[in-house]
Amino acid sequence: MKRLLQHLLALLLGGWVVLAAAQAPVRGGALQSTLWPEPPGIVPGMFLQSPALLPGTKIFESLLTYDFGLAPQPMLAESWTIAPDGRKYTFKLRRNVKWHDGKPFTADDVLFTFGEYLVDVHPRSKAVFQRTKVSKVDDYTVEFALEKPFAPLIRSFDTIGAPVLPAHIYKGTDFRKNPANANPVGTGPFKFKEWKRGEYIHLVRNADYWRAGLPYLDEIYYRFIPDAASRALGIESQQFQIATQNDLELRDAARLSKMPGLEGTAKGWEWGSPIAWIEMNLRQAPFNDRRFRQAVMHALDRNQFRDTIFSGFAKVATGPIHSSSPYYEPAVRAYDFNIAKAEALLDEMGLKKDANGIRARVKLLGLPYGEVWNRAAESTRQALRRVGIEVVLESTDAAGWVARLGNWDFEMIMTFLTTLSDPALGVSRTFITENQRKGVPFSNESGYSNPKVDALFAEAASATDDGKRKQLYSEVQKLLVEDAAVIWLVELQWPTVMSRRLHNAVINGMGPNGNFAEAWLEKAR
Repeated sequence: MKRLLQHLLALLLGGWVVLAAAQAPVRGGALQSTLWPEPPGIVPGMFLQSPALLPGTKIFESLLTYDFGLAPQPMLAESWTIAPDGRKYTFKLRRNVKWHDGKPFTADDVLFTFGEYLVDVHPRSKAVFQRTKVSKVDDYTVEFALEKPFAPLIRSFDTIGAPVLPAHIYKGTDFRKNPANANPVGTGPFKFKEWKRGEYIHLVRNADYWRAGLPYLDEIYYRFIPDAASRALGIESQQFQIATQNDLELRDAARLSKMPGLEGTAKGWEWGSPIAWIEMNLRQAPFNDRRFRQAVMHALDRNQFRDTIFSGFAKVATGPIHSSSPYYEPAVRAYDFNIAKAEALLDEMGLKKDANGIRARVKLLGLPYGEVWNRAAESTRQALRRVGIEVVLESTDAAGWVARLGNWDFEMIMTFLTTLSDPALGVSRTFITENQRKGVPFSNESGYSNPKVDALFAEAASATDDGKRKQLYSEVQKLLVEDAAVIWLVELQWPTVMSRRLHNAVINGMGPNGNFAEAWLEKAR
């Protein structure tokens, strides 16, 4: 019996050895990904639309990255310390990092990025890093000093919010017009090779990447396929090995995830916590009357948005903070689907129906990211018509959409935004008065202003007691929801559909916005 057990154990261990060998990373190969829509640019910070970030995060890096639990992990910084009073952060930088043009990465790049670039171009990071003073200790050590503690700072060094750019290329230039925007130079595992407009973005392996032996892949292609059915067919046939966010219609994603040779996951969006909503230009009537906004909230069947439009890959949003956040407050004003309440509010405003049953005529600029967003806009139009609000749907391409958003050139606009790991990072930017920055998208474009909300956000950002922060954010949520500052629709749960040949694409809280240094492809059988 003993010899038999030993023999069985040897066979079992042998099987595990074979399995481990079969799953050892394979070098080489081209990862084919669909990407839709075609972005206006791919330098993080200047271009924050979701299709811009997927390739941009393979080229650029930040000081840190974050695991599924959002704990910080080393990237361009190999270590860091935080002073006991929370007012000084010291980062030790890696010494073996080169920019894609061969120049060395040093503390000068960090000083430029955090002291000049981000506070100029980045709508989220401006509010974060304008409160810090960054200084150079030596060529590979930097310090961030604060007048007051800011607990979320350690979660602010991701590649989307804080991409490090090369000072020798950008310093002293017009950041938005720099020629390098069309030929990006980063430190990441993949280098920019070519952008063939209307067809693809091509990235190639960085042979001098600071992580020895990585990346495994030789190249990545992001291909622009306008037709949703063709994108789905490309994944089904494994012409593409990965698709995420707007690449697939959600009903296709649900079907494809169950097919042989494919798999789906909703992991990897822990960092973003995205919420979809409709913004109104509060500088104009009738949007500047909160009764109108409250009426719209009651007029929309958001359960139908969740179940039909977003195919169950969503949860009805109740306010500005994602329900996965420890700062989420569920006890806010509830906006049930109630036509009678909506009409009563509109009547109270004096918006009476004319002979055609119309109270007001408004314009809604849809999000040009595929059929799911077209259906969301059309559903909104139909819902508001039932209460006498006639909606004219407007459309544009991705570049036109973001330009109109940033320049406040809209009446109502459909969007979604990452609310991030802390309200001080991803929520306050949409509502605080001082972040109304014309020309800068994903800031406070609507023109919402409430001094009490401003004060609560400011106090919560600098508070060190977590219980106090929860109390302050609870009050913020109640005020914003009562005001219907924006029209919250759903919390998004993006699926990523991948070939089973693709490994290590989603390995942390950044998900498909990670750098893919460890991603690899099994050889096709």
